[in-house]
Amino acid sequence: MPSSRRSFVIIPAFLALCSLAAGLFFTGGHVKAASTNNEEQLSQSLKAFTKVYDVVEANFADNVKPEKAIYKGAIPGMLRTLDPHSNFFDPKDYKDLRTDQSGHYSGVGMMVGARNERTIVLAPFAGYPAYKAGLRAGDVLLEIDDKKTDGLTTTEIADRLKGMKGTPVQIKVQREGSSEPIVFNIIRAEIERSTVPDCFFIRPGIAYLDITQFGENTSKEMEDKLAKLPEKEIKGLVLDLRQNPGGLLTEGIDVAGHFLKRGELVVSHRGRTQPNKNFAVRHDGKGADYPVVVLVNRYTASAAEIVSGALQDHDRAWIIGENTFGKGLVQTVFPLSDNTGLALTTMHYYTPSGRLIQRDYTNQSFLDYYYHTNLDTKNTNDVKMTDSGRTVYGGGGITPDEKYVPEKLNKFQIELIRKYSMFSFSANWFGSHQTKLPAGWSPDEKLLNEFHDFLLKNKVNFTEMEFTENHQWIKDQLKREMYITAFSYEESQRVAIEQDPAVQKAVEALPKAKSLLDSAKKQMVQRMNGQENAAAVAQH
Repeated sequence: MPSSRRSFVIIPAFLALCSLAAGLFFTGGHVKAASTNNEEQLSQSLKAFTKVYDVVEANFADNVKPEKAIYKGAIPGMLRTLDPHSNFFDPKDYKDLRTDQSGHYSGVGMMVGARNERTIVLAPFAGYPAYKAGLRAGDVLLEIDDKKTDGLTTTEIADRLKGMKGTPVQIKVQREGSSEPIVFNIIRAEIERSTVPDCFFIRPGIAYLDITQFGENTSKEMEDKLAKLPEKEIKGLVLDLRQNPGGLLTEGIDVAGHFLKRGELVVSHRGRTQPNKNFAVRHDGKGADYPVVVLVNRYTASAAEIVSGALQDHDRAWIIGENTFGKGLVQTVFPLSDNTGLALTTMHYYTPSGRLIQRDYTNQSFLDYYYHTNLDTKNTNDVKMTDSGRTVYGGGGITPDEKYVPEKLNKFQIELIRKYSMFSFSANWFGSHQTKLPAGWSPDEKLLNEFHDFLLKNKVNFTEMEFTENHQWIKDQLKREMYITAFSYEESQRVAIEQDPAVQKAVEALPKAKSLLDSAKKQMVQRMNGQENAAAVAQH
């Protein structure tokens, strides 16, 4: 089972994040002009485009909006002839990009989503205004500042909830168990969404660290959270990079460097107009001595692949999961006029062994490329070796050292998730019960019987055998869901991680990571001794 609720909608979320959180460098806005050789061709092409646009504007059945035709049509169309990752950001998208990378925005601090043609609260974030005011998972958003939410998209509603820090917003909701709508008057605050949301000891001496993407503060967040454990007590680490779409390459380089030795190569860049550049570890990492297992899947991309590729090539970590996405292209973001921006592919990146992990996108649609159904692609002409001599390939992402594919949901489980049964039951149950539950609470048989009757009442089709066979799965799902209201979204995520079989598999693989680490250390000592012996012979 996936480790969190975000996994249930990972494909559309990943498609969006691939545009917003790819492998990015930000430039100060210096844009090179076209070369003299191409100026005449460019002039002719621009004239042709202007003629086409004039005909469209003069004759199309409806009024043509220039910003839509250019920002949403002509420019993205041009970029799509280049590669899947070059992208144009209109003013709103560009603002979202910068907000996404900074990890800060001002609002009420809650996650909203669509359920049965209504927008509801999925989870308030602990410590922020919505949570403090008492909003709950399952509350249906009726009005924001006296304006009905009917007909608005989830994005439009989320935008209305955001605003300047210190400004008021009134939210009217309908709640299970309440006959009348409830009104909340909330003061917006600055919301910080961590890219390192979870870091804790999952077992004595065994730490779990989750990085969801690489923003401006990811490496510092990681350092701070590891220090609080404290890191000196770690005997083994599970680093979770599943569903991580990437982000700022500089942050990925710093994260990888935490687990490597000074001078070890993390990544190299090569581009037509950019000088080749190597990025090596500047200081010995604080986490360079304990074994590491890295969890990846088909949606681990870009900067997350740089981290997993560097750790694999240096035999520093044991990689478990699926082949990663295979994005070996670097986008430089050029700020343009009117608060727009251009993310243009300017370089390819190579792992320390020299492999280019970029998947081929020339013989398929971009949609097929993003959905990444073929996990077995590799470039047999791009064969490289890790530090200890293990074979690795380019052309198909990072191939894990140990394959692990999550168990597929069965028909009963899919039906319950599709109908949001656990979510709806939790909202209904807390409508007539106290929202506080004792520490360490788990659903008992009485609650499972109530859930059984709730499914029947809501006409969910299942057999008694299906309910019995999925007994433990139901308990796990209800515990995750009900922890959101009884404790917090963050506590619910911790429960999900502790239940996750992939995490358990990673913990079991730590001896393999230790063996790999010990072997790499032994080879380094032998190599150093060999160099010393050679130097001694040369002196004689």
